[in-house]
Amino acid sequence: MARAGLTAELVTQAAADMADEIGFHNVTVSALARRFGVKPAALYSHVKDVQDVRVRVAVLALAELADGAAAALAGRAGKDALVSFANAYRSYAKRHPGRYAAMQTELDLETALASAARRHAEMTRAILRGYALPEPDQTDAVRMLHSTFHGYVSLETAGGFRRHPREVDASWSRTLDALDAVLRNWPPAR
Repeated sequence: MARAGLTAELVTQAAADMADEIGFHNVTVSALARRFGVKPAALYSHVKDVQDVRVRVAVLALAELADGAAAALAGRAGKDALVSFANAYRSYAKRHPGRYAAMQTELDLETALASAARRHAEMTRAILRGYALPEPDQTDAVRMLHSTFHGYVSLETAGGFRRHPREVDASWSRTLDALDAVLRNWPPAR
């Protein structure tokens, strides 16, 4: 029987908070149970297992970031849209490191299609329409942007840039300038 007051949503939110505090891969059903002061078996009325918890956190994080990115993009185009989107992405990853790690979880096709992952792709493609990129160039550019954002944020949050005197924000700004220049001067298809 489910414990009064516990829901799948409450367990998911607690797991997301815990992921930010102790790391996504340290979230377990046992750790969540301790947080709620219940035995692990009490959570199985709400979640299937730790993988279900992790997928739920990933879906939550995708939705949160999509909402934040959409708000940042509102009314913007071109480089302004690119910078706003990138800053929303970076800010979310720094504020919510565990949730951000969860977003890297591979989702099955049905879950991915039902999640906000599609919104992320649509927003990125909307930015790229401002650069007049046709397919398949749009797909290549989406991959380039995601790889650049993810790589930069992952290195930054892991402390990879701490040992250099150049300000991380200044390098981020130059990276976005460079991406804008590449998108404006996209090489012709081969």
